[in-house]
Amino acid sequence: MERKVLIIDCADAPGLITKITAACFEHGLNIIKNSEFVDNAQGRFFMRTELEGVFDSANLLAQLQRVLPAINHTKLVDVGKKRIVVMVTKEAHCIGDLLLKSYSGALDAEIVAVVGNYDLLAPLTDKFDVPFHFISHQDMNRVEHEQAMLAVINSYTPDYIVLAKFMRVLTPEFVSQYPNRIINIHHSFLPAFIGASPYRQAWERGVKIIGATAHFVTNSLDEGPIIKQDVIPVDHSYSVEALSKCGRDVERSVLSKALQLVINEDVVVYGNKTVVF
Repeated sequence: MERKVLIIDCADAPGLITKITAACFEHGLNIIKNSEFVDNAQGRFFMRTELEGVFDSANLLAQLQRVLPAINHTKLVDVGKKRIVVMVTKEAHCIGDLLLKSYSGALDAEIVAVVGNYDLLAPLTDKFDVPFHFISHQDMNRVEHEQAMLAVINSYTPDYIVLAKFMRVLTPEFVSQYPNRIINIHHSFLPAFIGASPYRQAWERGVKIIGATAHFVTNSLDEGPIIKQDVIPVDHSYSVEALSKCGRDVERSVLSKALQLVINEDVVVYGNKTVVF
């Protein structure tokens, strides 16, 4: 018996759930879990269905195309571990958390490689027997550096790339290689404090909460579809350094939770928004 997840995004219409579940029944598939959402403002229907059985995937998808609205996004994906490449710079808290959770089984992902533009975190990844690739940006221009990174990343055929405090802006050419497959952790509660030094921006503004945002990377800096956010309270006594220290706990928690949602196929991207089941 196999288990797969059916994801459907289409124009809303009467009877969609009945038509979809009937097609699954006709293929002898058991529905383990089902979730739906309708965006009434956009007139869009979203459905995530966990299925178990013997799959004839091509025929099931063809049958669904016959009963769904003409314009739809439908996919049937395998359940199981995803291959992840993590990109880092100097900070250890996010990559350390991901490595530990992957090692312990708390995160259903295989971290197949870590790529860094500094070599400071190589000893950490060595402890988990994960290959570390040091590709310095200092002797190459941006295009050359990204091409060198992509050559390494592509060799691992990852399902997703995670920017675990990778402190360089990726070019549109890089992003286009992995659309909606690059996940970034930004150290603020977006859309507040976009760009560099968000903790200093927050301190200068005198905020009473700080947070972190995990989002898909697009060509607009820190403005991609949001996957997960969280905040913690702070007060006037916090320095910039204290805000940054507290923020690290939020960053690593938000990133690992967001990655698990994506791995579970719980996230559907439409426009610059997400539906998270």
